[in-house]
Amino acid sequence: MKINEIFYSLQGEGADIGLPTIFIRLTGCNLRCKYCDTEYAFYEGKEMGLEQIMEEIGKWRCKRVCITGGEPLLQNVHQLIDALIKRRYEVSVETNGSLSIDNLISKKIVVKMDIKCPSSGMNDKMRMENINLLRATDELKFIIENREDYEYAKSVIEKYKPVCKIIMQPVWGKAKKLADWILDDEINVRFSIQLHKILWKGKRGK
Repeated sequence: MKINEIFYSLQGEGADIGLPTIFIRLTGCNLRCKYCDTEYAFYEGKEMGLEQIMEEIGKWRCKRVCITGGEPLLQNVHQLIDALIKRRYEVSVETNGSLSIDNLISKKIVVKMDIKCPSSGMNDKMRMENINLLRATDELKFIIENREDYEYAKSVIEKYKPVCKIIMQPVWGKAKKLADWILDDEINVRFSIQLHKILWKGKRGK
């Protein structure tokens, strides 16, 4: 498995924002979103075996792990997920919405899935049927840059009526407008801002 980085930090976004978490960032992504802030994960990384990964994360007492990327589903993550669950870790997997999550939803994990909006340039790559596979404990995230993105996200919510937690997150620097739109429309979503960018100014490995 090609690993870009493994680090310990606070979860920076989503429903569990602020919780101490070990991050396993896998190398490779099949999308090229215009606002991507982890382009270094496209290619950089080193091969690590399962026991190497387990040894590395064992440096911390934390029992919460987030598998992220890049796009982790491009690699065979299931052995890693199963090993983490067996060792009683709480596991979440961040995925970009373009690949099937069929093989994830039977596992006792949290799936954190994006649906890319128009400003990403990747919204036509989404696998929309994934939305109705998400469970109440999972998360559906929209990254919002402008009003078009916001209206697009609302239309997806209205059409698919997801049962999971719904996250709207602004592209960095666009927070207040999104907050105002959510309150004006009285929609039942969670506004999430990237905590790690506030605390560590986007420093890698934080």
